[in-house]
Amino acid sequence: MGLLLADRYHLDEPLGRGAMGEVWRATDRTLDRAVAVKLLRTDEAADIERFRLEAQTAGRLNHPHVVGVYDFGSHLGRLYLVMELIDGWTLAQERSLRGTLPPHEAAAVAAQMAAGLSAAHGQGVVHRDIKPANVMLTTGRTVKIADFGIARFADEAAGTLTATGKIVGTADYLAPERALGRPAQPASDVYSLGCVLYELLTGRPPFRASTSLAVVQQHVDAAPVPPAHLRSGIPGPLADYVLGLLAKDPAHRPTAEQAAAWLSGNSYEEQSADAPPPAAAPPPPPPRRASSTRTARSRAQSRAKSRRGRATKAVLGGAGVLLFAAAAAVGATLNSPDDTPSAPAPAPAPTTPAPAGPAGVSRTPQADLPSPPASSSAPSAPKEDHGGGDAGRHPRERHGQGRDRERGEHGED
Repeated sequence: MGLLLADRYHLDEPLGRGAMGEVWRATDRTLDRAVAVKLLRTDEAADIERFRLEAQTAGRLNHPHVVGVYDFGSHLGRLYLVMELIDGWTLAQERSLRGTLPPHEAAAVAAQMAAGLSAAHGQGVVHRDIKPANVMLTTGRTVKIADFGIARFADEAAGTLTATGKIVGTADYLAPERALGRPAQPASDVYSLGCVLYELLTGRPPFRASTSLAVVQQHVDAAPVPPAHLRSGIPGPLADYVLGLLAKDPAHRPTAEQAAAWLSGNSYEEQSADAPPPAAAPPPPPPRRASSTRTARSRAQSRAKSRRGRATKAVLGGAGVLLFAAAAAVGATLNSPDDTPSAPAPAPAPTTPAPAGPAGVSRTPQADLPSPPASSSAPSAPKEDHGGGDAGRHPRERHGQGRDRERGEHGED
């Protein structure tokens, strides 16, 4: 029969289970619609606070590219969160099945992600854990950002980080400033977006190493390999824009709103990386001063001939003057500056300063790691996340059956 939650939500079938909770497919009997219900399965104070924060932040958002939150409450002492039911799979499953996406398709996915992030940033919410496992893809190819469990309000992020001295996130997609122990900001989400787009285009994250610590160190002081060096066929403007999203300095990255507009505008398809160079300009005509001198000399000769009374030669001389003057006018036109604007030079590659070594990092949902002592330049080693993989599963599996099974379809912990 199933459990009736709060006399309203009938739990039909489980969709996934993680360390903190479980997700069910349910029916809202009041509104007669299918929903997803996330139940908290722990009594830890930190987990309860995080669960409440997820409800508070996600409930603050209402956008087509963010998983909607409908209700939050408690039933028999257990907290629950009612969310939009997504008929689809995670972006992690999509990438595991297909490897890479065509450039135009990868850009379309990233554009929708950027639009969802822009809506969150507009409400003062920083997600802090953007990665393929936390992005849903519906059967209609609509992108939905999920799992705001470690999100923070932008004006509270600095105080939270200072109080705990810890960093949470996922090493493969962690922004350099966060690896250095600085507060998360909207630009940090944009960097993570760039990491995801880089992976969709090339089949791998921007940085790879044998440990999470080494990956985090590369985020801080290494330049990513240009995407076109790893896979042919990526338009040059798109490859350059990805590197712009991965700028080490947050101030050099576009906003999420700007990224959504650029990626959805298909401007990168108007140019090709192997387009032929523009045609060479024609050689300049002779100097105009010389032409004027010759014209004046011809006129003087014509006047001399006219004075000698040789009418026929005077007529021929006058005709020669007119032809020479016409030639001089043509030469002056060819010698004038070209009014056609030249193509703008490509934006310079982002600078990559090499700041001090990063603080420790942990992948959600593992325990946060403390930052290293101030006297040490080497970052402490974060723990690895060895969540069960789902590479062999078909992408149309329902909620909670993604590669990160502990999160489920909605990225739950």
